[in-house]
Amino acid sequence: MSNDDQELGITESKSYSPGDWYAEVVLKAGLADYAPMGGFIVTRPRGYALWEGLQDHLDGWFKETGAQNAYFPALIPESYLERESDIVEGFDPEVAWVTHGGHDELDERLAFRPTSESIITPFMSQWVRSHRDLPLRLNQWCSVIRWEATDTKPFFRTKEFLWQEGHTAHETEEEAWDETMTRLEQYQRVFEEVLAIPVMPGRKPEHDKFPGADTTTTVEALMPDGKSVQGATSHYLGQGFAEAYDLYFTDENEDERVAHTTSWGLSWRALGALIMTHSDEQGFVCPPTLAPEQVVIVPIWQEENREEVLSYAEGIAEDLEEAGVRVELDDRDERNPGFKFNEWELKGVPVRFEIGPHEVEDDEITVVHRPDGENVVEDRADIAETVEDHFDAVFDKMYEAAEENLEDNIREADSRADILGTIGQHGGYVKTAWCGDEDCEAEIKDQISAEIVMVPLDRDEEPCGDECSICGDEAEETAYFAKSY
Repeated sequence: MSNDDQELGITESKSYSPGDWYAEVVLKAGLADYAPMGGFIVTRPRGYALWEGLQDHLDGWFKETGAQNAYFPALIPESYLERESDIVEGFDPEVAWVTHGGHDELDERLAFRPTSESIITPFMSQWVRSHRDLPLRLNQWCSVIRWEATDTKPFFRTKEFLWQEGHTAHETEEEAWDETMTRLEQYQRVFEEVLAIPVMPGRKPEHDKFPGADTTTTVEALMPDGKSVQGATSHYLGQGFAEAYDLYFTDENEDERVAHTTSWGLSWRALGALIMTHSDEQGFVCPPTLAPEQVVIVPIWQEENREEVLSYAEGIAEDLEEAGVRVELDDRDERNPGFKFNEWELKGVPVRFEIGPHEVEDDEITVVHRPDGENVVEDRADIAETVEDHFDAVFDKMYEAAEENLEDNIREADSRADILGTIGQHGGYVKTAWCGDEDCEAEIKDQISAEIVMVPLDRDEEPCGDECSICGDEAEETAYFAKSY
């Protein structure tokens, strides 16, 4: 093995050192670098391409369901932030403040948005006068800053992160709740149909709601190391924000009423979940739905057949490009085929075409799947259509592996000791009956750093047991405990 080949390798183990392994995959696959300021990262073109792909899918679905994109200032006056007390209390420890403009001290501090309800809702109140102005659905793609005192984990935990945040206003609670569920379903769809990650939809317990929200719904994804990722959240905010920011409208009877509002968001944490879920000791593994290059073509030649092999490979690349496939022809002279295989596996390209003199002679293509190395020989004819079947097969393999991990790691417990022991030994989700008291969660959290990541969406659903597994009081609902990112 050459020095170049060694540089490409992942040295950490996904099973034994998942944190170090994850960081190495992100860096060596060219997805991100660490910034000079602690807690920040530089997103490299390959990493940003993943975000653009995710954005394209969601943005189209948002627009199909009535949302319009807008953009609001990154800086929020302190007086705006303070008008909703729960926002102030919930985010104050994480707010980054601007106090000077150049050399001059500002008359009023400006917060770099930790979230934008307090700057968007006041303008919604200006734009809404009548029930005819409703529903109003806005979305923005932007970055936020939350000054968390945690170790940097690219895409999972950074002080600045990219996200989208939707904000809507409605006449009735029913309409606002329907909006909340529409967005939650779209988030579930993007995880399952684009990222190849099955998720569990639910809602956050009362003590862990978004500050000021009536209800916070979530999609939770289980990582291979047994920790849960909050994939995205959709909040029914009730009327609290509308009252705080004077978001009123006149109904059909000319009576003044308070609007019902929602907000919903997904961040690049979804990319962290993608990397953590599918990648392996060879590097990044990416589904065809998002891969910057869906196919890499590696021609394998000797000097006497170089032109023939390259010409054949170029024709295949042209056919794929014309069909809209994202394809890379790796015809570098200075790298041998083995190095190229390793490099493109590290970068996560889902399908590889290997083309040598035998493929040219037989008018065929050797097709290799990234997740498991399976190889199939296909006819050259109609390859632009045939490759779509391989994309589907690769996606299905990735989804099925993640689905098996989820199904195998939901366990039930009926006592405090059982909850602690199960999470300590296996990780994953522990499903248990809960009385609804935050103090019971704290007992588990203090012992093993696990928390209630979700409860069922249906508030009327019967709990999975009669008594709280922790305190023995009457159970109010089912809780899913897990360690989380």
